Amino acid sequence: MSNSAPRVAFFADSFHEVNGVALTSRQLDCYAHRNQLPFLSVHAGPQNKLSTDGSVTTLEIRRSRAKFPVEVDLYFDPLFWRNYFVIEQALESFQPDVIHLTGPSDVGMLAAYFAHSRGIPLVASWHTNLHEFAARRLHSVLSFIPNKFRDFAAALTERSTLDGVALFYRIARVLLAPNPDLIRLLEAKTGKKTFLMRRGVDTTIFNPAKRYRQDGDFVLGFVGRLQPEKNVRLFVEVEKLLAEENHRFLIIGEGPEREYLKKHLRRAEFTGILQGEALSNAYANMDLFLFPSRTDTLGNVVQEALASGVPAIVTNQGGPQYIVNNGVTGIVTRSDEHYVHCVRDLVTDLARHQQMRNAARAAALEASWDKVFDNVYCAYRFALEAPASEWRAAS
Repeated sequence: MSNSAPRVAFFADSFHEVNGVALTSRQLDCYAHRNQLPFLSVHAGPQNKLSTDGSVTTLEIRRSRAKFPVEVDLYFDPLFWRNYFVIEQALESFQPDVIHLTGPSDVGMLAAYFAHSRGIPLVASWHTNLHEFAARRLHSVLSFIPNKFRDFAAALTERSTLDGVALFYRIARVLLAPNPDLIRLLEAKTGKKTFLMRRGVDTTIFNPAKRYRQDGDFVLGFVGRLQPEKNVRLFVEVEKLLAEENHRFLIIGEGPEREYLKKHLRRAEFTGILQGEALSNAYANMDLFLFPSRTDTLGNVVQEALASGVPAIVTNQGGPQYIVNNGVTGIVTRSDEHYVHCVRDLVTDLARHQQMRNAARAAALEASWDKVFDNVYCAYRFALEAPASEWRAAS
């Protein structure tokens, strides 16, 4: 990457947390540093700090006591605008060519304002299907009312949330999305050019060589938030079908569904959130990765499992279906019933399972963060160079 690359001010709504947005944000920061690209990283953190390391300047801002949780480890601060002048000064000093935001968060709203007020091209990346999350959580909360009313309320919430979020994304010149389905959806909803922004995986950290378990159990693993939209209650149905098999679950993560799973699964270990070496060791000691979510835009945990030599079973909705090569590195299922039976079939077919383990690792070795971010910088250049008619369609 040439030093003539655009000067990018990157506003991340998640950086230090344990989720896909934070992981991608940290990797983009590393990519800029590795390639000596001018880069300003603005995000929330434990302290107020402005620092420079090589070509990368970091402005970290502490959220106020008014913050409230929107996820297990992610917050929204309604008073984040108090940092207006600090951010303005950093932008004046850095002089960005492009501003990139990761979502309609407290950080993202300020980024959008600065881009608009200063006439700086704005690039927005879509990382989370907020409309589907809202619908599924409401559906879970309204469990006390009849299904038809609950379904109607959830569907209405999903449509209105999508319309609202799409309206926010329309202010950008160029969009980034993690899978082909979302590219089509965003281009239809916003009229804006949308580039593919997948995620890479570190195949050194996530590596089958870290496997040390020698017992005879078949370990079914999961990593992620234990939330309704992850569809993790399906694990109970999986266990019912595997009643006579020598298996156990390894569930990594936190969330409100944990208590339900602890109550209904007979053989399951709950580790809470793991990071670093503990997480990579846990992946390597799984035999099959279960990810029944239908709302994830990509599913970086699926890539981490594959890199660890662990085939994955996913659904045919959302981003993970584009990571798994169906029948080769795992299985893409078409319904909950199909999902449960695919797990049972693979648990009992050890020869096929071993072939998938080998293929999963080989496929992961082809994934590269550098390839991901080379494409992102193409999007930055498009935002700078394309004629106005190319990006004003829905402004």
